[in-house]
Amino acid sequence: MATERLTAIRDDVESRPTTRRWVPGRRLLAHFALIVVTLVMLYPLVWMVASSFKPTDEIFSQPGLVPRHFEPSNYAEGWKGVSTAFSIFIENSLFISVAAIIGNVISCSLAAYAFARLNFIGRRIAYATMLVTLMLPTHVTLVPQYILFNKLGWVNTFYPLFVPHFFAVDAFFVLLMVQFIRSLPRELDEAARLDGCSPWQTYRYIVFPLLRPALVTTIIFTFIWTYNDFFKQLIYLNDVQLFTVPLGLRQFLDSTGDSSWGPMLAMSTLALVPPLVLFVTFQRKIVDGVATSGLKG
Repeated sequence: MATERLTAIRDDVESRPTTRRWVPGRRLLAHFALIVVTLVMLYPLVWMVASSFKPTDEIFSQPGLVPRHFEPSNYAEGWKGVSTAFSIFIENSLFISVAAIIGNVISCSLAAYAFARLNFIGRRIAYATMLVTLMLPTHVTLVPQYILFNKLGWVNTFYPLFVPHFFAVDAFFVLLMVQFIRSLPRELDEAARLDGCSPWQTYRYIVFPLLRPALVTTIIFTFIWTYNDFFKQLIYLNDVQLFTVPLGLRQFLDSTGDSSWGPMLAMSTLALVPPLVLFVTFQRKIVDGVATSGLKG
C-alpha cells in the first residue's frame, strides 16, 4: 500500500509542468547580446558628439572617436550659422512644437471623450473613419493639403505646421486617449451627473485630470515628431528667417562639396538636447500612458 502511494506521488510530481530556470551561461549570453546591441545603437550618437569636436578635414580621415586636434570652435561657428543665427532656427522649432502640442492636447482629448463617453448620431461611422486614416499614408494627403493652404495664403508661414493639430488630425493620439478613457470607471461620470455636472464639466473636472499619463505620452511624441519633421517644413517654409532646426542644419551642406561638417555636427548635437531632456524627464510617464491605454478595448 505504501509502495503504491509513493509511486502515485512520484508520477504526480513528474507530470507537473516545470518552470524553466535560467542557466548562468544563458543569462550571461543574453546580457552580452543586449550590451552589443546597445553599443551598436549608441555608436552613431557617440560618433556624432566626438566628431563635433574635430576639424572638418579630420572627421572622415580619422575614424577614431578621440579627436587628435580638439576643435571647440565648431560650436561657436555653427551657432553663428551660415546666413542666420542658429538660435532663430531653435526658436522656430520650439514655437511650432509647443503650438502643435497645445492643439493635440485640446482637440484629441475632446474628440476621444466624445467617442468614448457620448452617444451621438454617426459616432461609430466617424470612429471607423478615424481608424481608417491611421492606415492612410501621410504622403497621399500632401498635395491636397498644399493646394488648400496655398489658397488660404498660408504657404511660407507657420500655420500649416500647427493649425491642423487643433482639429484632432492625429488619429493615433485620439485612439490612445479613447482606450484610456474606456478604462476609467463609468461610475465617475454617473456620480458627476448626479452632482449636476454637464458633459463639458465632466470632461473638464473629472476625465481630463485623469488623462495625465496619456497626455504626457501625447506631449512627448508630438514634440519629437514635430521637432524632427523635415519634409513638411521644407515644403511650406521658404524664408530663411522661418527655417526650423532640420532646415537650418541643411544649410551647412553645400552641393559643391565644400560642406561645414564640423559646425553641422556640433549643431546636430545641440539640437538633440531639447527632445532628449524631455524624454528622459517623462520616460516613466510614457510607459504608464501606453500601458494603461491598452487595458480595455
